[in-house]
Amino acid sequence: MKKVLVVGSTGAMGRYLVPFFANKGYKVTALSLDDQKPYNENVTCIKGNAKDKEFLTKVLEEKFDGIVDFMCYHNQDFPDFYQLYLGNTSHYIFLSSCRVYDDKEHPITENSPRLLDSSDDEVLKQSNDYCIHKAKAENILRESKYDNWTIVRPATTFSTMRLQLVTLELVNAVGRALKGKKVVLPIQAKDKPATLSWAGDVAKMIGSLLFNENAKRETYNVCSSEWRTWAEIAEYYHELVGLEAVWVDKEDYLAILNPEIPLGVRWQLEYARMFTRITDNSKVLKATGLKQEDFKTMYDGLKYEIGNIPKGYVFPDTEVGKRMDDYLAKHNL
Repeated sequence: MKKVLVVGSTGAMGRYLVPFFANKGYKVTALSLDDQKPYNENVTCIKGNAKDKEFLTKVLEEKFDGIVDFMCYHNQDFPDFYQLYLGNTSHYIFLSSCRVYDDKEHPITENSPRLLDSSDDEVLKQSNDYCIHKAKAENILRESKYDNWTIVRPATTFSTMRLQLVTLELVNAVGRALKGKKVVLPIQAKDKPATLSWAGDVAKMIGSLLFNENAKRETYNVCSSEWRTWAEIAEYYHELVGLEAVWVDKEDYLAILNPEIPLGVRWQLEYARMFTRITDNSKVLKATGLKQEDFKTMYDGLKYEIGNIPKGYVFPDTEVGKRMDDYLAKHNL
């Protein structure tokens, strides 16, 4: 029985990956900061901080056959952690992101330009923004002495209680719609193609790469090849939860998200959601034997996860929501 460690097991993808491995007969250790219930007798749940090196070292004494790491490390910390992982397993899968890609090639393949290498924004490239530190971590792995790693790059991934619309998350998009409130969105993103993938399908791709010798020292887009514009995705939410979108200038939208408009908030919109995100997943399909038709359509996946919202769940009020209400009232929208 192979032993597998999933680090960040209650996240969007981890919650589907643990059952995937358990159903394959692996002995799974699910590590998270959250309380968990074991999926079945093959799963052991551990609550703890994977960024605590002393704690993680103790966990890794078990010497896992495979490790899938969903954590997000600052670049100054990653060199210590990746060596700890790679020295205690035969196959380590590192979570990067399609956020690393620039907007210079469509569809996006694993060899498409990355923002770290091709962007003209020097402030961005010198930052610790998600798209930059993930790309730098990729470089660290490639330049290392180790051969037992695989890099996976998911696109925007929706999951249980994790539903996105442009840069909005569940509470300020679906939550507002279910309260009968309008949702403000940036008009500059309206007609931009976006790739959204259901987490259950992403877990299949990642899980099917583990223990694949040919996947070592390789990088894979782990996402659906289906894309829709943000306007079409907003229409899906309209059909499913009655969401009514109000499209406004992106500067107004950014000010609603955070009146100070920090660079990270701007970059997520301008260097991700306003990019053309049409993704080629042929490499991972070839490596795993999966087919695009094996995956849920975007609409069916969204419908499924909306159905997973607990009955009677009360969405909390947020500062973003209050600013949306004020904006809509001020402009009679």
